[in-house]
Amino acid sequence: MATLHEREHFREAIMKTLYVEGNSLLGLAGAQLCEDLVPEEDLAAACMYWAAEGLIELDWARGNTPAMVTLTHKGIQLMETEEKDCD
Repeated sequence: MATLHEREHFREAIMKTLYVEGNSLLGLAGAQLCEDLVPEEDLAAACMYWAAEGLIELDWARGNTPAMVTLTHKGIQLMETEEKDCD
């Protein structure tokens, strides 16, 4: 089980990757997020956190694994606001 700090890092990494690398209409495959960012055992929990906030949408595969992860309009707006605040 990941620590609180690790879980926060995983969630932040997912949002940044979806915003920078993901197609806003298609999203990214859960398998790609596992390979690049988040251990498979922590991916579902990290994604459910953002889905509960209304920032991403999930399509599920077998075994409680997200097949596709897509930013919602609200998620895109949040990431754009964060990007503007960094400038």
